[in-house]
Amino acid sequence: MVSLQKPSGDLTQFFLEKQALASYAYPEIGATANDAPLPGYTNDRNRVLLGKGEAVYRAACEALRQWRMFPGGWAWIEPAGATIEAGQNLAMVARVMGLYWLNGCRITYTLDGSGPDRRFGFAYGTLPDHAECGEERFSIEWLPDDTVWYDLKAFSKPRHWLARLAKPVARAYQRRFVRESLRKMRLEIGGTGNLPL
Repeated sequence: MVSLQKPSGDLTQFFLEKQALASYAYPEIGATANDAPLPGYTNDRNRVLLGKGEAVYRAACEALRQWRMFPGGWAWIEPAGATIEAGQNLAMVARVMGLYWLNGCRITYTLDGSGPDRRFGFAYGTLPDHAECGEERFSIEWLPDDTVWYDLKAFSKPRHWLARLAKPVARAYQRRFVRESLRKMRLEIGGTGNLPL
């Protein structure tokens, strides 16, 4: 859904209620859990070192729970403070070239932080009311060498006709989101945010 004005709470609520009945807009649900790239999509993987140790890991997990990896100002999630659980419907709101886009998403799976890889996070997939088609995973990884990483993995392709028509612009905004999200997480965890991206 595209709007010239910032979507009101009522409009966003109506949009989210409509998403509850929608199916995913792509067949490869949960594919970001695997490392292999998907043919037919643009595949992205970006990560940044947040620091070392349990305190950094816990702080990063909490930042993810509170959706603080979103840059804000031009990209955010509604409802604010949504619970991270499989099946949760979301509106990813983006202001692009003066237009507000309400993009329907649903959390496909979560990572609970248990197991030897100590990975916490989730992935969400696109619904039919989304400019793109695909899935994105946000995760915090605490590796055996004690380093803690913020990791973004996604596969996507334009779905809406405007996104297809302006694919270079859409890709530029996707890259901007990644850069700003990596910086935001560094700042949230106490880093400088001055990343060479």
